[in-house]
Amino acid sequence: MTITKERKTELIEQFKRGDSDTGSAEVQVAILTSRINGLTDHLRSHKKDFAGRRGLLMLVSRRRRLLDYLKKIDPQRYLDIIHRLNIRK
Repeated sequence: MTITKERKTELIEQFKRGDSDTGSAEVQVAILTSRINGLTDHLRSHKKDFAGRRGLLMLVSRRRRLLDYLKKIDPQRYLDIIHRLNIRK
């Protein structure tokens, strides 16, 4: 359900835009997607975890806002990130 430090650094290495980039929109979307996937698996087996469901909805809306921002400032970066992460739009 949580993301490990190793997984986070791996995602940062895959999606960073520069040498010292750790917080660009692409990196944030990739980390959020990993957390969303883990929480989705958790909720499949724990159907009555409503607090977890609320957390999932908050993560999804945060990712949606970041993707909307990317789409507004650079549509090509937006298309690249949704194809790399297999996010449906």
